Amino acid sequence: MSSDLAIVYAALILKDDNVEVSADKLQTLVKAAGIEVEPIWYSLYAKALEGQDLKELVFNVGAPAAGGAAVAGGAAAGGAAEEAKEEEKKEEEKEESDDDMGFGLFD
Repeated sequence: MSSDLAIVYAALILKDDNVEVSADKLQTLVKAAGIEVEPIWYSLYAKALEGQDLKELVFNVGAPAAGGAAVAGGAAAGGAAEEAKEEEKKEEEKEESDDDMGFGLFD
């Protein structure tokens, strides 16, 4: 098991038990699992996860950003769809212009 995966699992275990994620607690769990990790990673993960709702992150993987973005997502989805259509048109135009070079694959 990789060291970063061990820290992530430790953080999930702590959050599942409603325990605050700290560098010391992460280190205790990872050491109990018998995995060696450089000490800097515990504090980096603890700082990165500070104030984050891990359960929300896990259950909304692949979903739009949490909070107000979910409400605005409907309006943004329409704009994103229009942008995707414009990109497709640009790609089609590029492909057509490549054919106009005077030679083809089977010439």
